[in-house]
Amino acid sequence: MTEKLDIDAMRTLLAVARHGGVTRAATHLALSQSAVSHKIRRLERALDCALLSRRPGAPLLTEAGTRLCDYAQRMVDLQDEALSALSLSTLSGVIRLGLTEDTAASGIARVLGRFARLYPQIRVQIRTRQSLVVQDHMAAGELDLAVMQIFARDLQPGDDLLYRDSLHWVKAPALTLDPDGPIPFLSFDEQCFYRQWGMGTPQGLQIDTVLDCPSASGIQAAVRAGLGVALLNGQHVTPDMDRIDTLPSPPELAYILRSRHPRPGAPVRALITEITREARAALPLQQVS
Repeated sequence: MTEKLDIDAMRTLLAVARHGGVTRAATHLALSQSAVSHKIRRLERALDCALLSRRPGAPLLTEAGTRLCDYAQRMVDLQDEALSALSLSTLSGVIRLGLTEDTAASGIARVLGRFARLYPQIRVQIRTRQSLVVQDHMAAGELDLAVMQIFARDLQPGDDLLYRDSLHWVKAPALTLDPDGPIPFLSFDEQCFYRQWGMGTPQGLQIDTVLDCPSASGIQAAVRAGLGVALLNGQHVTPDMDRIDTLPSPPELAYILRSRHPRPGAPVRALITEITREARAALPLQQVS
C-alpha cells in the first residue's frame, strides 16, 4: 500500500466522532463543513472504504470508521506526546483553569502533576467552584479552560466530551418519606444545578433544602445518616444507599472540557491533550449521538 494516512485528516475524523457529526466538528475545528467532508473523503480514498455511513437513522460511523478511530487516537496521542516532549522550552505562560469539586478530587490532580513536569514554564492557576459558578466565570472571561459537569442536553459544539454519567435520587434505607410532604433535600449549595433542575420539574416537586454542603463526601455522609434525599451522580452512589425510582428521572450528565477560545493557544491545547488522554484511560468515551 502506497497511500499514507494524513494525521490532520485523522484528527478531523476523531472530531466528527467526538462531536456527533460533520457540522458540529466543523464548528469545533473552526473549519467549513466542506473542508471537514473533504478531509474525511481523502481518508476514504486512501483506504478505499466508507468511514461515515451517510444514511438517515444509521450509526454515524461505519465499522471501518470505528476501527480507524481506535488507530487514529493512538497515532494522534503519540504525535502530541512527541511534540510535547521535544518542544518543552517553547511553551510558557499562565492557564486559568476552573474545576468542579468532584473533578478536582478525581484523576485531574495526577494530570496536573504530570503537566507541571512536562511544561515547567507554564503556570496553572486553579479555581474550584460549583458548575454554574465555573460557567459564569468562563463567560466573564476569568477562565481559559474548565473541567465541569453539565446536563448532556446542554452540550455546546465546542465542548470536549470526557465521559457521561447518570444522576440518581438516593436516600438511606431507613429514611421514610412523607408522600404528601416536601422532599427533605441535601443540596450542594445555592448554585447547585441538581437542585435547580429538581425545583423546575414539570411535576412541581416540593423541595425543602435541609442541608447546603459543597462537598460530595459531605452529601454522601448526610445521605447515609438519613438526613434527607440527594441527587448524586453514578460514581458517588454507594451500595448502602437506596435509589428512589418514584421521582422524576433526572437528565443525563456530561463531564466536559470547555475552552474560552474556539482556537486556544498552544499551552491550553497541551493541557487539553493531557486531560483528554487521562479521561480516555479512566473511562471509555461514549460517542455523542
